[in-house]
Amino acid sequence: MTVVAAPTLHVTKGHGTQNDFVLLDDREARVDLTATLVRELADRRAGVGGDGVIRVVASELVPEGVEVLAEEPAARWFMDYRNADGSVAEMCGNGVRVFAAYLERLGLWDGSDGELALGTRAGVRRVRRVPVPAGVGDDVWYAVDMGRWHLPGGTDAVRAGADAEVEVAGLAVARAGLSVDVGNPHVVLALSDAAELTAADLTRAPQVTPVPPNGTNVELVVPLGEQQQPDGSLVGRVRMRVHERGVGETRSCGTGACAAALAVRTWAGAGAPDVWLVDVPGGTVRVSVLPDGHVELAGPAVLVAAADVDLSALAAGR
Repeated sequence: MTVVAAPTLHVTKGHGTQNDFVLLDDREARVDLTATLVRELADRRAGVGGDGVIRVVASELVPEGVEVLAEEPAARWFMDYRNADGSVAEMCGNGVRVFAAYLERLGLWDGSDGELALGTRAGVRRVRRVPVPAGVGDDVWYAVDMGRWHLPGGTDAVRAGADAEVEVAGLAVARAGLSVDVGNPHVVLALSDAAELTAADLTRAPQVTPVPPNGTNVELVVPLGEQQQPDGSLVGRVRMRVHERGVGETRSCGTGACAAALAVRTWAGAGAPDVWLVDVPGGTVRVSVLPDGHVELAGPAVLVAAADVDLSALAAGR
């Protein structure tokens, strides 16, 4: 890789239900995206600020992208996602939608032409434009096939409803949690009401036992019941807060919303809805369990600003 030593770095700021990102157009892989640079860009006081950094790069130019191309030759672009602390992450559900919106802005994809296949460290993700649901004030929604999901605890966890114990600051006792894998790890625990959800202190990372080997995101959820739609189908609804590994509490987490809906659906048992609306502090997303064992996430993506970052000033803020 040829590293370009430029005095400025052009970036774009975007968010999906207020899960926000710094976006880089580095399609030729010329930026040395170190953990330090990621932390500086994501810093909310001395940098641009964001829950993570997303780089657009040609799949053929990164090893993980080459692996994706072997699976799906149409996945020309790779979503290189980093957490705000500089650590490399598998993918991000809200970030995928923002990545797709960014590709449209760059002229690298036309949403009216159909589905976009893109590469992530969790495999190929497929994105399409979808209508905004009635009653939701967003302008544009994207739906993402998030791939296969599974419960790492297997049938034993389904029967018990849990396979972990979680201590959360602000809550008096530890709670049972259910592990859900959506391309990255999650542990979901149910709370009794909105008051408990508000009382939880997520400025500190919840303590999960057994300790996940690669860390985990933790979702706190309050089930809000189910509603029958005009066509007779049921749609469930949950409210959620999330602590993301390597970041802290965020206003939204796409894979976390999927995990939350999948956990509540598992607890509800036979006859539970396949479609769930998940309310997060930053808005609402829709999670759909697909018949092929995949899960789909739909929601908004917004690009709010572009800027030229002075790298010398950024480094001076260390």
